[in-house]
Formats: sequence, C-alpha cells, structure tokens
Amino acid sequence: MNKKEYQKLIDNVCPKPNKIKNGIVAFLVGGLMGLGSEFLLELYKIIFNLPRKEAGVLVIITLIIISSILTALGVFDVLVSKAKAGLIIPITGFAHSMTSAAIDYKNEGLVLGIGANIFKLAGSVLLYGIVSVYIFGLIRLMFMGG
Repeated sequence: MNKKEYQKLIDNVCPKPNKIKNGIVAFLVGGLMGLGSEFLLELYKIIFNLPRKEAGVLVIITLIIISSILTALGVFDVLVSKAKAGLIIPITGFAHSMTSAAIDYKNEGLVLGIGANIFKLAGSVLLYGIVSVYIFGLIRLMFMGG
C-alpha cells in the first residue's frame, strides 16, 4: 500500500470536521472569554481602585490560575474539545501547556521532572515568539528610526 492509498483509506474512516460550525463556536467562545475578561477588568478596577493597566495584570493572573486549575482537574481538555479554539487564547493555552507538562513529569522529581520538562510544549512558542519580536523590532528600527 502506498501513501496515497493509505491517505484515502484514512480519509474515508476519519470524520470530517465541520469547519464553519467550529469557527462559529470558537468565535462565540472567544467573544465570551473577552467579555468575561472585560468584566473582571472592570470589577478589579472598582474593587481595588486600580488603573486599567494594573487591573489588566490581575485579569491575566486570574486567567492563568483558572486554566491551570482546570488543567489539573482534567477539565480544560474537555472544555477545549467542546469550545474548540475559542479557549486557547494565548495566555490560557500557554498556562495549560505548562501545567500539563508539570503534571506529566511530576513523578520524576522537581528538577529532572518538572524543571526539565515544564517548557516542553511551551518552549517552541517562546522561541519563535522571541525571535519574531526581535526580527520585527529590527525591521521597525531600520524603517522608522529609534
């Protein structure tokens, strides 16, 4: 069996994703995440009498804590399977990947387990994010001046 025949067999067996439905669900869930984040932002501004920037930091911390707890409880993956990409906004997805790696390697110890593997999933995001920012920063510096 060659690659084309094998791929045809796989395509016949695997269910086809409904891209329009998935896009709508991701859009709605992402919108709800944004709405919830704005609600938290306004709540933190009122409760703690903070400016927008500092309240935004608390919102980010809250999203990280919630996604990490849901990951540890095994709920985050179930929610993502239903909500699609709407829940994997950068901060919750990043927290989920780090928490997942920490849980997977906790039995190997703090240093060789968690410490050595916590960035296993998130490492590529960090690498390419930092490299991209550096390159675009240089381009901006060259064309727009310092």
